[in-house]
Amino acid sequence: MHKTLPAIALFLAALTGRAAAESIDDAVSAALRERGIKAAGPCNDETFVRRVFLDVIGKLPEPEDVRNFVNDTKPDKRAALIDALLVRPEFADYWSMKWCDLLRVKSEFPINLWPNAVQAYHRWIHDALRTNRPYDEVARELLTSSGSNFRVPPVNFYRAVQGRAPADLAAAAALTFMGARLDRMPKDRAANLAVFFSRVGYKPTSEWKEEIVLLNPAPVEAVQATLPDGTAVALGPGDDPRRVFADWLITVENPWFARAVANRVWAWLLGRGIVNEPDDLREDNPPSNPALLAVLARELAGADWDLRHLYRIILNSRAWQASSVPASDHPEAGILFAHALVRRLDAEVIVDALGGILNAHEEYSSPIPEPYTFIPTEHPCVLLPDGSITSSLLEMFGRPARDTGLFSERNNECTDAQRLFLLNSSVVQTKLQTSPKLRRLMEGVRGDVPRFVGDLYLLILARTPTQEEVKAARAYMKTPGLNPKQAADDLAWALLNTKEFLFRH
Repeated sequence: MHKTLPAIALFLAALTGRAAAESIDDAVSAALRERGIKAAGPCNDETFVRRVFLDVIGKLPEPEDVRNFVNDTKPDKRAALIDALLVRPEFADYWSMKWCDLLRVKSEFPINLWPNAVQAYHRWIHDALRTNRPYDEVARELLTSSGSNFRVPPVNFYRAVQGRAPADLAAAAALTFMGARLDRMPKDRAANLAVFFSRVGYKPTSEWKEEIVLLNPAPVEAVQATLPDGTAVALGPGDDPRRVFADWLITVENPWFARAVANRVWAWLLGRGIVNEPDDLREDNPPSNPALLAVLARELAGADWDLRHLYRIILNSRAWQASSVPASDHPEAGILFAHALVRRLDAEVIVDALGGILNAHEEYSSPIPEPYTFIPTEHPCVLLPDGSITSSLLEMFGRPARDTGLFSERNNECTDAQRLFLLNSSVVQTKLQTSPKLRRLMEGVRGDVPRFVGDLYLLILARTPTQEEVKAARAYMKTPGLNPKQAADDLAWALLNTKEFLFRH
């Protein structure tokens, strides 16, 4: 009996998820038909397995993962793989990185959480994702908690800001939970929102860098405040205005809360928000597909704010699984998600992928170590808790500084410095030449060049090579005077320099 009930629950959840994914695709298809845009077909299995690993757990699939998935003949294998990845430990590892960017988890200037608070805050965020806490509970706790920044991690929301004036705190709340920028709101709305953060206080303790966030005990008079939707509320002398704001914010009827997080998750998974930028929701920046945004917001609220449900239905949609090869040259095809958008991998994912392929890891540093923080070299980049701890590679590939929480703070553009590093760096060459993983790969095939080429393509690009690619690689590896080890290193180096490796497609 105990085994049957979970199985039934999973079956019902799968049915619900498929229906919701179809609602997403209906909304996308309707917008495309209206403009006469042809949608791209679905991506192939090798593209899918690479894309879903990268988007859900921030890692390249292992060669065996690709082989098993491609050889699987079950009709529901894509949905099954999505479900399996959503419950892997790496899901919380990767997505805590994304949420820490938004929540500005950083110990040193200009966000001064300090190392102890960063560790506590990161663990709290990671645990919320790992246990799939409802998003409304997470938001309420971030907005209303009081106590020590070392012992009550969510109070660090009020410390991870560059200023402590009510307007600064209101700006952080609006950006995080409403997807809105205070400086682009009507001035009266921005001023009214700041009232709800006017009683936040801070008190130091005798412990180094510890601080108490609290409701300021200084006497105040009752005031009349106005919520962002125009609703007037009375704030008594003993009221915590943060709670009044949170009670209003996390209701199903709220016009911002569900739309903001749904739009943000969509942007994280598809590379562009339905409202773009994803943190610039306002009346004069409308969604490209209002019906699609409404479907996502309704699904999240209807699932009791289960974020994994939101991830699942997006990942199961035809829109997310579409090929990146456009079927239409219409200028709005990408904006309306007629095909998958090609985008460069996150800095942390690139560094972890290089480390995994070459079996060599990154060395980290902190510019102002207070106290010095030691990070083992094998520690995954996606699990770095502190935005102040970095490396030259992370900075080169555009890891965000976590100063603002803005979506655009992460720079995933390709630069000349990145290209030159991968092409010419002695660091990459040395790691290639000494990589035990590549050496084992060569030894395992015992001189079988086509098999080696196939294994190398699976390892680096998560796909099998074409016949033309095998032919070209075999010809190169037979170059007179070129020893097999050097030829193998050169081939691996060439694949690491392809756009196919650096981009999510």
